[in-house]
Amino acid sequence: MNKYTIEELNIKDYKKCNNIWNMKKCEFTEKFRKEIEDGNRVVFIYKINDEFIGEIAYVFDMNDSDYTIPNQRIYISRLIVKKEYRNQGIGGILIDYILEEIKKMGYKEATIGVDKDNASALHLYQEKGFTNILFDGKDEYGEFYKLMKEI
Repeated sequence: MNKYTIEELNIKDYKKCNNIWNMKKCEFTEKFRKEIEDGNRVVFIYKINDEFIGEIAYVFDMNDSDYTIPNQRIYISRLIVKKEYRNQGIGGILIDYILEEIKKMGYKEATIGVDKDNASALHLYQEKGFTNILFDGKDEYGEFYKLMKEI
């Protein structure tokens, strides 16, 4: 396994996330950037030899009490690993890392949203203890679950 680091994203390096996901195609790229600048979204980057390989974030306020309750429940967002590095345990490493960060801040619960048809993500989240289903339904993007884990 390659030696890796996980570091908090500096907003000046935000464009480097394009190495992981297509920032031009994503409709939320600008929204995420603004949330990072406002301090509502904190992003962590998984790097190998300084290359951006994976990312995960937490969001303090999602304007949805299923996902966030001030000082109690925080939302985990945007777990994504560069295609050629998937299925190597990086997603699990990132989840463990962010749960530790959240715990240090005193949060008692973490939530995550997952599309029902994303079997590998759903399996990983359940494996990591996100077994409490807060919501089972759909929106304009399709069917999904809101999952919660007590920390």
